[in-house]
Amino acid sequence: MTDEHDRPAPYRQPQQARSAATLARVLRAAEEIAASSGLEEMTITGVAARAGVSVGTIYRRFDDKEQLITALTERMLERREEYVTEQLRKAEPSLPGVMDAYAHALLQSFADHSNLFPELLRTRGTKPPDRGARTITEIHRLLLDAAAPYTDEIRRSDPHKALDTAARAILGACFHNSVRPDPATGEAAQRQYADELSDMAIAYLLTPDRRDTDRN
Repeated sequence: MTDEHDRPAPYRQPQQARSAATLARVLRAAEEIAASSGLEEMTITGVAARAGVSVGTIYRRFDDKEQLITALTERMLERREEYVTEQLRKAEPSLPGVMDAYAHALLQSFADHSNLFPELLRTRGTKPPDRGARTITEIHRLLLDAAAPYTDEIRRSDPHKALDTAARAILGACFHNSVRPDPATGEAAQRQYADELSDMAIAYLLTPDRRDTDRN
């Protein structure tokens, strides 16, 4: 089996700091255009103009628009991993604190250009989902690591399975909020929705299994 590090990069990676800065500017311009006008309206020419670089500069990095979209998807996924990592690092040291930080971090990360992120995933839907799957796996690992010191508080018969269920439920709810026609928008509404997701997850984790309850 080929290790993922041996696979060819989807686009030409920068080798120097100046090139990396230019790439960041191009991707930021691509994200701004795609977020405001949609991926269909995003063009190499438009991105170059917004980024203040030549069209040739972009084509030296990307073969076509599809590679640019791949890089944009990577950037947004990496940003979500970094954001969740930071929020879990700052979480209150308790099981409720960790779950609360996780719910708020995920909801906020999906709210970042909420229309664009689902569109990117749909566009990549026919492609191998390796990168998206790695991000979900990494975010899940981050939660498990952050919650590890408090698993003895979980009253389900299988704490790790319960955490997996809670994590999946929060992730699904946050993604659904980003694609529904009436999402929770605005700081107050998003905070309330994240609080409710966290409350539900904690209630589940602190409730014994049904079969255990039935026996008592």
